[in-house]
Amino acid sequence: MPERRRFKQTQTIEERLAVEAEGLREQANKLPHGAEREALLRKARQAETGSHMSEWLRSPGLQPPE
Repeated sequence: MPERRRFKQTQTIEERLAVEAEGLREQANKLPHGAEREALLRKARQAETGSHMSEWLRSPGLQPPE
């Protein structure tokens, strides 16, 4: 069985998702209105939502259930 390639992330998941969302929005702005543009904008919103959820889950105010 081959060894897994492992590498250390230099950015947090929140940062990576925010960069991805920004790139997707830039791509969408270059396209004419249509289905492809809407799909890119939807992916950007999903990336932003994922980033916010991850921040919320990591927040110190979040308490584990008792």
